[in-house]
Amino acid sequence: MVKRKVTVTNASGLHARPASMFVKEAKKYKSSLTIKTKGKEKDGKSIMGILSCAICQNTEIELIFEGEDEDLAADALAELVESGFGE
Repeated sequence: MVKRKVTVTNASGLHARPASMFVKEAKKYKSSLTIKTKGKEKDGKSIMGILSCAICQNTEIELIFEGEDEDLAADALAELVESGFGE
């Protein structure tokens, strides 16, 4: 199991477009992914789960990976979030 804490920095938070980018990237990996924020835990490969968290700018989220490629997935998704999704 690999855990990473990252802060969402883009101005509009994790709205539909970045959430879609996040899920698309997450689905490239076999590892399971859970997003933990604001006392909620959601499937990181579910766009509806992510959107239901209402993650806005400067919100810290914890990404929890479990599986054979968890290290690669953690690096890629943490980098995506920290990059601000290109916004």
